Amino acid sequence: MATLKTCTGACFTGSAFPLHHSNVTTSNKNTRSSCWKPTQAAVKSTFHLPMRSYEMKNRTCTEDIKCLRLITAIKTPYLPDGRFDLEAYDALVNMQIENGVEGVIVGGTTGEGQLMSWEEHIMLIAHTVNCFGGNIKVIGNTGSNSTREAIHATEQGFAVGMHGALHINPYYGKTSLDGMVAHFQSVLSMGPTIIYNVPSRTGQDIPPHVIQNLAQSTCLAGVKECVGNDRIKEYTDNKIVVWSGNDDQCHDARWGYGATGVISVASNLIPGLMHELMFGGKNPALNSKLLPLIDWLFHMPNPIGLNTALAQLGVVRPVFRLPFVPLPLEKRIEFANLVKEIGRQHFVGTQDVQVLDDNDFFLVSRY
Repeated sequence: MATLKTCTGACFTGSAFPLHHSNVTTSNKNTRSSCWKPTQAAVKSTFHLPMRSYEMKNRTCTEDIKCLRLITAIKTPYLPDGRFDLEAYDALVNMQIENGVEGVIVGGTTGEGQLMSWEEHIMLIAHTVNCFGGNIKVIGNTGSNSTREAIHATEQGFAVGMHGALHINPYYGKTSLDGMVAHFQSVLSMGPTIIYNVPSRTGQDIPPHVIQNLAQSTCLAGVKECVGNDRIKEYTDNKIVVWSGNDDQCHDARWGYGATGVISVASNLIPGLMHELMFGGKNPALNSKLLPLIDWLFHMPNPIGLNTALAQLGVVRPVFRLPFVPLPLEKRIEFANLVKEIGRQHFVGTQDVQVLDDNDFFLVSRY
């Protein structure tokens, strides 16, 4: 038998602790012992420490979010190659500020957050905070059906200065109600949070008892509720802040059911009139005047109508990230007539409304 020194000092074992070996004996068949051993995981308790800065967090408290009456779910405009058109975006946000809008949801359903990479998403939140954070509250849609992604995006969103987060319940891969509570609790501690209930998109309602459970957290600013005004009344009776998520119901929600305000799609187009609807007291005449436009906006799934409308107003380029495509010609003509009936001066932008042809639009599939 021959004696062979196979290794001196530390050998890799897959753990944080090196193993030390002495001489090893081998046979004369040229075989020898290996100093490698299978990876052995140390069993230890794990816990999540939020990646947050109190300097950043203290810029906005939950109470500052709770008092907002008009929040626009802001549109994301595109260049012909599908990248963000920040010049058009900035102009649109400025129009919101000039007309009294108090907050914007960045990268929500209307802003097509589902079509963004997380890098794009966080960049747009950071850009909005950097340019407009002193004049308007920036609420980033950092929700996801993956708890891990929701945690990571929310940490990043607050790190770049957003004032609040919007969180949806897990969709497609739906969970139990206990799982839903655990999902929201994983992100609530990071900063002011609005929970978004839209069963038509998620396929699962967030029942009131879940919200009441989560309302024990001081970081819950409130709920964006799309189920209807009876549900809104149930929350307001229990002192939970709620915003209507339905433009066609927001007037009654605000003045008849106790809603704080609205998170609006229509305010992209008519921010001044939506401000009047939320701040000016009961106004059924104005509400009735706006309902045909709101019905038109939601003829097809949002944001198809909004994207078409803003393009016809000349506020954004007529660029669509697929799978969204513009409304058909007859609906584009209908929009032009609605603008004339309501009054061009009430809409964003300065150009006359146009009826765009099919070949005026860019459809971008890779971006």
